[in-house]
Amino acid sequence: MFSKHITSLSSAYFHDELRPRESQRVAEHLMSCTPCRADFDDVKLGAKFAEQLQIVSAPDSVWAGVVDQLDYKSVRRMRLWFVKPLAIAAMILLVIAGGLVWLRSNSNTGGAPWNVARLGGSPRIDSQNIEDGSKLGVGQWLETDATSRAEIDVATIGNVEIDPNSRVRLLETSSSEHRLELARGRLSAHISAPPKLFFVNTPSGVAEDLGCAYTLEVDENGNSILHVTLGWVSLQLIDRESSVPAGAACAMKRGVGPGTPYFEDASELFRTALSKFDFADNQSDQTAALAALLSEARPRDVMTLWYLLMRVSAVDRASVYDRMTSLVTPPQDVTREGVLNLDRQMLERWKAKLSIRSDPPQKKVHSFLKKLWAETLGRIHGYQGKW
Repeated sequence: MFSKHITSLSSAYFHDELRPRESQRVAEHLMSCTPCRADFDDVKLGAKFAEQLQIVSAPDSVWAGVVDQLDYKSVRRMRLWFVKPLAIAAMILLVIAGGLVWLRSNSNTGGAPWNVARLGGSPRIDSQNIEDGSKLGVGQWLETDATSRAEIDVATIGNVEIDPNSRVRLLETSSSEHRLELARGRLSAHISAPPKLFFVNTPSGVAEDLGCAYTLEVDENGNSILHVTLGWVSLQLIDRESSVPAGAACAMKRGVGPGTPYFEDASELFRTALSKFDFADNQSDQTAALAALLSEARPRDVMTLWYLLMRVSAVDRASVYDRMTSLVTPPQDVTREGVLNLDRQMLERWKAKLSIRSDPPQKKVHSFLKKLWAETLGRIHGYQGKW
């Protein structure tokens, strides 16, 4: 493991330019270092934009001026007043050309198809039975019946097992993002890669891999349940997000998004009350559920209570805080008044003490920029972003 930051290696790692041993060390470092992971996100974001660029021919009128400037004597006599406008013009042309090509890009990035293996029964890709050498391409559906199972290689970063009665589609595969859609059924993912490279869309939200192994199940109503066995998974829908650690689970409801994560060894009463709190339709049920949660909480369940601080009313927040402090001593400089006012820095300090994964502030900037791109493209010609 590196003792210092490895931002200077981010680009080389992304483009597979490092020796195998060094590449493995970088991958391990990225999983544990927030600043370096943020820098790697910048590299991936830039690569995603660059992937949309195509080689385009410059106008014929440009070449005459370029050829003239190649003459050695002319170069020596070139004045600064001429160089600056030429350089500025070239940069403007590059930006405009890149922007136009990006705006014309109206489809998913189509990388190499993924290898698929039959594990049992007769799984199908579209209307074809899966056989030796079958592959899943962008836009294709893989379906299993009650007796079928299949395994998909996620490019070179891991694999996903598809259980019976499931329907999965490959949405995108590229050097910066791999994305599946789970319409129904269950999958088990085993990913060995830096965070934020593998995603699974469901009708109730998106599962973002943070270097992990997990199972994800979607029922007939589009609701989901996630179980994490290794690492972390982030569940997201619009501005609602839950980071789920190993040993924990989290439900998602269609139209609502992710609920509150909880450790799976929590009491049945605690888990039942949490489900009612997250997804009950009326306030009285939520109030009763919150009381049960606070009563049943163990020190290990303070992770769940931390999320509740931001999901309860201001009136109930004091009760949640008091129960948390009775179970776990808050960090220094974290005050009752600050937490009740949802002071971001204090919440993050407590979050860090509880070892709840915290993404860097840059993520919010990235999210804003991605949404801005998608909205702009949508207004121009119906682009449907997946951000």
